[in-house]
Amino acid sequence: VTSAPAMLRGLARAAAGRPGALWMRGSGSGTEVPAHVVDLRSDTVTRPGPAMRRAMAEAVVGDDDYGEDPTVRELQEKAAKLLGVDQTLFVPTNTMANLISVMCHCQRRGSQLLLGQECHLHVFEQGGVAQIAGVHSHPLPDLPRGTLDLAELERMVTRGLGSPYHPVCELICLENTHSSSGGRVLPIDYLRQVQLLARSHGVRVHLDGARLMNAAVALHVPPARIVEHCDSVSLCFSKGLGAPVGALVGGPKDFIEEAWHLRKALGGGMRQAGVLAAAALVGLADFEEVLQRDHQNAQRFAKGLQELASPICSVELSAVETNMVMVKVDGLRPEELCRRLQAVSADEVAQTGRAVRVLLFPWTERSVRAVWHRDVSAQDTELALKKWGFVLRQLGS
Repeated sequence: VTSAPAMLRGLARAAAGRPGALWMRGSGSGTEVPAHVVDLRSDTVTRPGPAMRRAMAEAVVGDDDYGEDPTVRELQEKAAKLLGVDQTLFVPTNTMANLISVMCHCQRRGSQLLLGQECHLHVFEQGGVAQIAGVHSHPLPDLPRGTLDLAELERMVTRGLGSPYHPVCELICLENTHSSSGGRVLPIDYLRQVQLLARSHGVRVHLDGARLMNAAVALHVPPARIVEHCDSVSLCFSKGLGAPVGALVGGPKDFIEEAWHLRKALGGGMRQAGVLAAAALVGLADFEEVLQRDHQNAQRFAKGLQELASPICSVELSAVETNMVMVKVDGLRPEELCRRLQAVSADEVAQTGRAVRVLLFPWTERSVRAVWHRDVSAQDTELALKKWGFVLRQLGS
């Protein structure tokens, strides 16, 4: 099976008509029709709105590398309370946040990290824990909703205890929500069981919470209710929260003190970073309302696609828990489906009166992934459904 990164590269080559190509020639009219773009490739494609841009422009700043930026400090303090941790540390990216966390927990070279084989930290972060931290990551098979088999997890945790041959497990990493499983939410009881297993063997648990707020909204619990089962957490501001950049690491006071040193070593120390922290504060201010809307739009799309009853595309409704929809594709290459959804034809304009481009990524050789975010409205969702219906009718004929 072709890997997700390879599929993403394939689409990047095919995606010649990016959002800049917003016009097409009308059928026989000599006029140009504006093409409306619905970008469902990722929740990282959002653009700061007026309130966020204003907050960035007016942010009170200082030198954060000296710990003197008041807006960064405000963000860190608010986030610590929200997550229920002692302290947090603002960093440029969630990839850095995860790497710092692994390095804090696994300070002996050759320490073992257990994680899912499809989790973001293992697949999409350049193997940084090995390249930079000297940590041996051992991937375990992911179950359908992004969890790990607890019996196998315990077997791997205990295998290295007292053994001169096997690496010693220091850390378990979980991802919530689980991106490669389609934004599935890890159950609270599962988190509790992993925590108990880890503590019984002296192992710590890190939560890759890039989309932690989506999980909290889906579970109808405060984020701290999820984080309390982990020793450290990362949180990304440039996904569902809509900021242009930024993430943070959260944990105990001594953990964050060490994280500060590692951030500096990795080149993540920033100066007047309050302009970035201000955007993150705006994203946090309305996350519950915004993410709930994203989840509802994803559900509406999944139900609408199912109602089309196409033999080409199908959706497992019970798997749509947050802002992602994984669409199974049969009888057609996912890249070709994405190309057709992105293209605009004279027939489409003649039949629908509109020109719509839907941007998507293939995810596997038999699926595409659509991701909702604050820049995609309920109206955009309906337009995407209509475009999907138009394409499927064309393919059916």
